[in-house]
Amino acid sequence: MADPGVVGLALIAVAVLVGAGTQRITGLGFALVSAPFLVLLLGPFTGVLLANALSLVSNLVVLAQTRRAVETRRALLLAVPALIAIVPGAWVARTLPAPLLAITAGGLVLVALIAVLASERARVLRGTPGAVTAGVMSGFMNVTAGVGGPAISLYALSTGWAHRSFVATVQLYFVLLNAASIAAKGWPDLSPATWVVAGGALALGAAAGHRLARLVPPDRARALVAFLAILGSAATVGKALVEL
Repeated sequence: MADPGVVGLALIAVAVLVGAGTQRITGLGFALVSAPFLVLLLGPFTGVLLANALSLVSNLVVLAQTRRAVETRRALLLAVPALIAIVPGAWVARTLPAPLLAITAGGLVLVALIAVLASERARVLRGTPGAVTAGVMSGFMNVTAGVGGPAISLYALSTGWAHRSFVATVQLYFVLLNAASIAAKGWPDLSPATWVVAGGALALGAAAGHRLARLVPPDRARALVAFLAILGSAATVGKALVEL
């Protein structure tokens, strides 16, 4: 059973709080912000599992708030290849040594974030082939690194997807993806204190994000998400390199 200690619990609370808030504002913020820090604090396997579990709850909350703007067909077009990619991804997550998996997880997030930040010049994921490619990349990364958003974000930028519809639709997509990831790897074994702190932070972050969604420009929110995720990913890779 993973027990991060008092300081660890405080850091988990901050990561989950900020992640839940940005999830409502940008549609993708939770995993990008929280997963690198959860991996750093709880280890690569348990940290990713907790990110999947909390992401699922966050997705359901935002989906309930934005359900009228969901594009079901596009969500399924992304989800089917992503669900297929979860199978090899789950095997990788269970097979690799912990430090190597941490380096892989953190490195995948860093590479994906760089691609997203450069996406105005690299809008390559278009049409059905683009959706399938994005789904495969997202599914594999979600089950191994706890972060499936960057590939979907790159697809959204490539296709000029309207932000309101994007925020709503990706919640349905990630409900399916996170549920499948948890089913493939199991439920995280955490102390009761960790669940209470994480759950409380998730609720507070979702409430705050709902209020801020109309005030914070999406571009600024995405920039903050990317910045925090890069820091967390770099710290995860650095810690794992020391442990090798």
